[in-house]
Amino acid sequence: MIGFSQIVSDTQTQARAGVLHTDHGDIQTPIFMPVGTVGSVKGVYHRDLKEDVGAQIILGNTYHLYLRPGLDTLRKAGGLHRFEHWDGPILTDSGGFQVFSLTQIRKIRPEGCTFASHIDGSRHTFTPENNVDTQRIIGADIMMAFDECCPGDADHRYAEKSLRLTQDWLERFCCRFDETEPLYGHEQTMFPIIQGCVYPDLRRQAIDHALSLDSPSRGGYAIGGLAVGEPTEKMYEILELVCPLLPKDKPRYLMGVGTPANILEGIARGVDMFDCVMPTRNGRNGMLFTWNGILNMRNKKWEQDFSPIDPDGTSFVDRYYTKAYLRHLFISGEMFAAMVASEHNLAFYLDLVRQARVHILSGDFAAWKADVLRRIMTRL
Repeated sequence: MIGFSQIVSDTQTQARAGVLHTDHGDIQTPIFMPVGTVGSVKGVYHRDLKEDVGAQIILGNTYHLYLRPGLDTLRKAGGLHRFEHWDGPILTDSGGFQVFSLTQIRKIRPEGCTFASHIDGSRHTFTPENNVDTQRIIGADIMMAFDECCPGDADHRYAEKSLRLTQDWLERFCCRFDETEPLYGHEQTMFPIIQGCVYPDLRRQAIDHALSLDSPSRGGYAIGGLAVGEPTEKMYEILELVCPLLPKDKPRYLMGVGTPANILEGIARGVDMFDCVMPTRNGRNGMLFTWNGILNMRNKKWEQDFSPIDPDGTSFVDRYYTKAYLRHLFISGEMFAAMVASEHNLAFYLDLVRQARVHILSGDFAAWKADVLRRIMTRL
């Protein structure tokens, strides 16, 4: 049974600690979710994701999985859990962001969006109805409603038009979701996505509309359209507006965000769930996040530094390998460098939200956050 319980609120901020229940396991929040776009988290074994990194839930992407390997393969495999051999919870993004960001040829109509595949140029159409059907076949525990992701710099007129389309699509998505059943024997829930760009009036309208469609099958609420070009402070302002207006007994998911500092600031404003490609993408390029600051592993300063990668890290790679060795791997172009760095960064992100939860429960989150922020974004 999917639900959200045991919510403890911080006394000085809006931070919360809860438990999100799914048929594939419980998730302690706040939580960071590694991104497994096409059925894998780049460079990290699933065994290590669970046992070393501490991942409790991972993501898949509807757009990418729909195109490849395709729905026929996923259905015959018994869904994404079995296909990728992951027995924990999975969340799927509807693919809306990818439709609007990766494809140069697309046509948006009230009934849906026709787009060209970034793989071979073939034409496809997503509607709210077939998007539900697609996510049923993928079989994620948590699915996102199909929406239009409005650019962060859109003017009010465009943002309002985009929101009206998203609201219509949400109504149709909810209807289709409610009239269909899961395919693989485990419960699925769906999250409406709150859009509205940087405009408070549109965000309020989006929340009112989504709440009018609330039911037990709406397992939480996602906050979309942030970290897409707007200033960081504007993102925080929107979170301060949106989070208090959403139900206290359901999780809030900030989509696609972000840096360690973004995550802590989001937690302080009441967000429970996060995802971002930054830990793995930046890791592949030699950037490591640590409790003492940010390391560029290509810098010559690490050439003969034989200390552990991160003496305060929780991953086995932090203690097993040295900075000098990891720099050597990057300079040599070895793929193993990306694997080590990705595993480290994901473990750091999971440790960050785990420590945040500890301090929310102990009542000193605000003081802890202020101290941590001074350290983690320093360039070493």
